[in-house]
Amino acid sequence: MEMKKKIRATNPETIELIKKLKEKKENTWKNLAKILSKPKRNRATVNVGKINRYAKDGEVILVPGKVLGYGNINKKVVVVALSFSEEAERKIEQSGGECKKIEEIIDEKPKGIKIMK
Repeated sequence: MEMKKKIRATNPETIELIKKLKEKKENTWKNLAKILSKPKRNRATVNVGKINRYAKDGEVILVPGKVLGYGNINKKVVVVALSFSEEAERKIEQSGGECKKIEEIIDEKPKGIKIMK
């Protein structure tokens, strides 16, 4: 008998997202579902400065949480996250990058996703 781990998220949208991620075959999505199933206080908050430090131009960066606007970014990257602060979104787009919600790319099969916590 298989034991299912309890989803600790309480936001209905997040619960639906976790269910969709678990249906996917790719390990990236299954790992992301595990991360998002944990309590909200354990989710990542990543500043754009950290993304700038560790990302390369053209990379797809996946943040299992919220992206905040502290720091500067000058790299053209696609940042996929659960949510963005207004400042973070502005800075990423000014640098030529893109901001996408996780829901937007589930059905795509982007290669070379880098998960940043």
